[in-house]
Formats: sequence, C-alpha cells, structure tokens
Amino acid sequence: MSRRGGRGPLSRFGWVMLALIVIGVGGFLSMLSFGPAEVVVPEVTAPPRQAAAGSSAALAMPIAGYPATALHRDWGDPREGGKRKHQGIDLMAPSGTPVVAALPGTVEKLFDSERGGHTLYIRSLDRRWSLYYAHLKGYAPDVAEGQRVARGQVVGYVGDTGNAGAGNTHLHFGVSWMRAGDRWYQGEPVDPYPLLAGKTASS
Repeated sequence: MSRRGGRGPLSRFGWVMLALIVIGVGGFLSMLSFGPAEVVVPEVTAPPRQAAAGSSAALAMPIAGYPATALHRDWGDPREGGKRKHQGIDLMAPSGTPVVAALPGTVEKLFDSERGGHTLYIRSLDRRWSLYYAHLKGYAPDVAEGQRVARGQVVGYVGDTGNAGAGNTHLHFGVSWMRAGDRWYQGEPVDPYPLLAGKTASS
C-alpha cells in the first residue's frame, strides 16, 4: 500500500534543502562570539633603541653650559671594590653649577640617600623615562615633588653629597626606561653617554 500526503521518506530535493540549511546554520554559529578571546600582550624586556622621549635631540645636557667634549664614558665601571657597577655618567663641575631638567616632565621624588646624597628624580611626560640626579649641593628654591618642569629649567646645583667624597664635586646623571607601574626607584638603567655625546653646551 503506497503512502501519500507527504508522510513518506524525504525526496532528494528535501534532503538537499536540509543539508543546505544545516550548513548555513553551522556557518552562522561559527561567526558568533561566545566571549572575548584572550589577548596576549608580549612583555617588552628591553628598552627601545631610542633616546628619552623619542630621540636624542630631546635630551638636553643636564648641566648648564657643559661641553660634550668633557664627557667621559664610565658606564659599567666597578664601584665599591667591584660589588656593583656604575649605572650613569659622572659630569665633573664646580660646586654650585646649575643643574637643569634634561626633559620636560614632573619632579617625582626628592630623596636623601647614603650613596647619592641629595637626589632628584624627574619622570618624563609620557612616564616612560626617569632622570636621576645625585650628589647635589641642593635643590632650586622652587622645586618640589609633583612640580612640572620645562626642559632646561634649573632644578638643583652640583655638589659632593653622599659618597661622592669631600671636594669631588660632580653630578651623577642617570637615565632609566620605565615600564608601566614602575615607581621612582625602579626602571631599567640606560647608558646616558650616547644620548649626550655630540651635543653642544646649549642643546
């Protein structure tokens, strides 16, 4: 007895239509997002090969009128009998010589330490760089933590405080590359010499 009224098996056309519907639904579901995909941000482990704030032209000489020809590269020199290495550059100058902000930024910390004596930290406006000034005789009268400073603005004076040694007046100048969340005493030190070499006293 034949079956009629659409109750029999699907026709070939019906099977084809069903397959197309399944494929279409599957494709649609594959385009749906069921939650944010995990985004892996690679950790940067070394500072970019550039000077502070983007180029070496942005970094002013940290002692007013200091000739680039007088710079001496002492990065990595042994200190304290080899217990640590020098991470900065020493600029020899008479006591009281004005020290200036080498970058526009914010005075992040004024700090007295056994090694550095009167020290000052300036964070660049983009917060990626920190400038460290040590062995200061004192700070400029209007300098305070949280204060914005312009490039070339006097922030302190050369001295011999800390472990510099009496009469050994100089500025220890350090540059550090800062990661997000780094505080004033953190960061990765960068050799300042190539950032300052070749500059004129007014640059």
